Amino acid sequence: MKISEMNWLQVEEYLKTDDRAVVPLGCTEQHAYLSLSVDSILAERVATEAAAPTGVPVFPVQAYGITPYFMAYPGTVSLKADTYLRIITDILDSLKRTGFRRILFVNGHGGNTPGHTAAIEWMGANQECRVKFHNWWNAPRTFEKVKEIDPVASHASWMENFPWTRLPDIEQPSHQKPMVDLERMRTFGPEGVREILQDGNFGGYFQRSDEDMNVIWSVAIDETRTLIENW
Repeated sequence: MKISEMNWLQVEEYLKTDDRAVVPLGCTEQHAYLSLSVDSILAERVATEAAAPTGVPVFPVQAYGITPYFMAYPGTVSLKADTYLRIITDILDSLKRTGFRRILFVNGHGGNTPGHTAAIEWMGANQECRVKFHNWWNAPRTFEKVKEIDPVASHASWMENFPWTRLPDIEQPSHQKPMVDLERMRTFGPEGVREILQDGNFGGYFQRSDEDMNVIWSVAIDETRTLIENW
């Protein structure tokens, strides 16, 4: 039920019996030796796999988010906060206009959190609609599994290194990088952030076994699917 694999007639038919939709939210930003699209790849894949047995349509990922701190890394694209909030409300307005009433945002980027506030404000003016904002990577069960496997996990570290976010012929460092001082880093602009982070990993190993990653992935899919089903 990917919107990209449906036509409008099929969506209209779906809306006769259901009003749920899933919208993945990602970002285009540095992730050390991984793809610049890690957040978008993971959000869309979690959403698609979780929704598959439910029949709820999944819209294409919103691949640009709020990430001003990484603008010294080539390939990063950041939206201004007010631009992003307008995008979120425009998406919600469009979905409501065409018949959707229950919308789940599956978010893959921490910087997109202001979108949650925008969604809450939007519901105040659209009380017949319900919106959920699900940060899949730090949802309770998923993040608990991450910590159980290795508590030293962070941005661009092993916890985002899945077979589908790695790049071909790019070797991952084998050492465990010390955690960066996040409070200190947040006092710097983009150039200072790059100087502190260097390769972009906040701290931790760069890669763990696929067995570990599959365990985390299974929990994330189940946790997200439960949200879709029990709505």
